[in-house]
Amino acid sequence: MSVSLSLPRIMRVGPGAANELGDVVAGLGLRRPLVVTDAFLAGTGAAERLTVTLKGAGLDPRIFSETVPDPTTDSLASGLKALRDHKADAVIGFGGGSPLDTAKALALLAVQGGHMRDYKAPRTNLGPALPVIAVPTTAGSGSEATQFTIITDSVTNEKMLCLGPSFLPLAAVIDVDLTMSMPPRLTADTGIDALTHAVEAYVSRKANPFSDSLALTAITSIGRHLRQAYAHGADAEAREAMMLAATYAGIAFSNSSVALVHGMSRPIGAHFHVAHGLSNAMLFPAVTAFSVSAAPARYADCARALGAATASDSDTRAAEKLVEALRTLCHDLEVPTPRDYGIDQEAWTRLTPLMAEQALASGSPANNPVVPTIDEIQSLYSQIYA
Repeated sequence: MSVSLSLPRIMRVGPGAANELGDVVAGLGLRRPLVVTDAFLAGTGAAERLTVTLKGAGLDPRIFSETVPDPTTDSLASGLKALRDHKADAVIGFGGGSPLDTAKALALLAVQGGHMRDYKAPRTNLGPALPVIAVPTTAGSGSEATQFTIITDSVTNEKMLCLGPSFLPLAAVIDVDLTMSMPPRLTADTGIDALTHAVEAYVSRKANPFSDSLALTAITSIGRHLRQAYAHGADAEAREAMMLAATYAGIAFSNSSVALVHGMSRPIGAHFHVAHGLSNAMLFPAVTAFSVSAAPARYADCARALGAATASDSDTRAAEKLVEALRTLCHDLEVPTPRDYGIDQEAWTRLTPLMAEQALASGSPANNPVVPTIDEIQSLYSQIYA
């Protein structure tokens, strides 16, 4: 059975790669890019420095820095106006997952129009969009290499998964130097996000040999380097390994899928404004424990790749060790429970049925080794609260 694979056409990877962004964009025949970023990167001067490389290549860039964490449909309006005012012929996403997701959404809406809810899963979007060049500044989302974007509906508070080649960046510029100043909390959350991408890609019902190889490589690298990057942020070797692992994991899940962790994570982010990587981390051990019985050999491979089990362990024991290792990792990286994060228990309980409905509606749980019922999802939400 054949598999359809999608990757960015161009990937410029390595320390200092961002200095070559102008050459990448010009080489694609583009002239008027809109740099979509956030207020932090604009305030530090990082976005302006990026435009220097663009201007040096003879381009006419403009900065749009009004993206918000966990972008919403309302937050896209000013970006669309900036695109049109600049007469942009390309969109450069510069930042973490939120600026990159915003850039992808703007690129599609600028050409096709309509509303983001028109493009949410299960629809697969194949139509035209402005070219997107992704420049990630975190080692986690993998969005620079995926055909997905996540936008929250401002009316319903649903965190919508939107997918298809329309959202795949034309080019990605992956420069570890841009991640060296990431604080420990962000390093942990984005690193666990990447690990979740890799594990879910590998155990997904849509897994394939291409995604498998990248997922296992990412898991091995994250197992070796995440704690070091968290504890010693100036370690360039650990940072570079995590940056590459995040991209490998992004390509893996973009060509396989994510599963139950992500399906349950999105509603937590939408309703309680928890960063995506952190909400994944809150769920990861419990959801893995729930799922391992249906695919012990696949989870055992993940455990061995992570360094949590050996070839001498049975698959069942190795899968159990993976769950134990994830619990230990989340403890070591100080991942809070929803209660410890400050989420009100009454609000959590009241919204649990809606979150479970939204998780199922996203389609991601259907890719899980154990396809859960809505009652089982509600039970998992209750289990992780404390």
